[in-house]
Amino acid sequence: MNLMNLPWTTLVDVDSLAAVLRSETLRLVDVRATASTAVRVVDARFSLADAQSGAAQYAAGHLPGAVYADLNRDLSDLQKKGHGRHPLPDSAAFAATLGRWGIGPRTQVVVYDAGDGSMAAARLWWLLRLVGHRPVAVLDGGLAVWQAAGHAVESTVPAITVLPAYPGRFDPAQVVTADEVAARLSQVPGWLLDARAPERYRGEVEPLDRVAGHVPGAVNRPFGDSLLDGRFRPAAELRAGLEPLLAGHAPDKAVVMCGSGVTACHLALAFEVAGLQGVRVFSDSWSGWSSDPERPVATG
Repeated sequence: MNLMNLPWTTLVDVDSLAAVLRSETLRLVDVRATASTAVRVVDARFSLADAQSGAAQYAAGHLPGAVYADLNRDLSDLQKKGHGRHPLPDSAAFAATLGRWGIGPRTQVVVYDAGDGSMAAARLWWLLRLVGHRPVAVLDGGLAVWQAAGHAVESTVPAITVLPAYPGRFDPAQVVTADEVAARLSQVPGWLLDARAPERYRGEVEPLDRVAGHVPGAVNRPFGDSLLDGRFRPAAELRAGLEPLLAGHAPDKAVVMCGSGVTACHLALAFEVAGLQGVRVFSDSWSGWSSDPERPVATG
């Protein structure tokens, strides 16, 4: 394998990751210098139906050397109110967590979950980009494809060399607020895309949040439309499906959302893979928007 393909910044296939994990040394080339670094694999498996199941699955077997990231504990701050079901973690706390995982500015991070990246590998991918970390990719197909390819898992918890807190903070300009969404409601549709299932978007069912429906003017793009057999569709196919939805809006003027700011990150990753860069995330998403009865709701 040609290690000059690094850094990985969107997706990585299982065979490429396996080849790097087998290598004894790794050199990462970036715009500043050539420097020795390491790959840090992170297991982000999570289930909304059973918040403890991801950690239990990790303990039973995970990719070699992987650490575990819990969506509720590490990738959210559930103490925050008014920002939906998965509010962003505190920036300093997240930086400290990265240090505990042994992630520094030049660490190549690879995140995976049980399968397609939506729960919650893409969330961690986006949070790392939010602190300015670029060498981070989601394992395409996740654990399911890794095991289907015959690659090994292990139950040993790795010994980690703890680093100082990551020297970066969240870029607030990349996080869309409810106030910004409200201020843009009169704009021509195409700037706001909702990654939820169609029946939730239309308001026919709502199993989790206070009110059913969607933000007026939002366009539905279920995150599953970006996938084929559990993996992301090729870049050209993604672009062909996503670009028309923007209806002339530039990608960096577009916003993605979902139920609680998790699968929205999956849609943001799809845009990045498609070469449509700069899409931002409405992190409060529908659970945050709908928590205020004064905000408008559309159905159908």
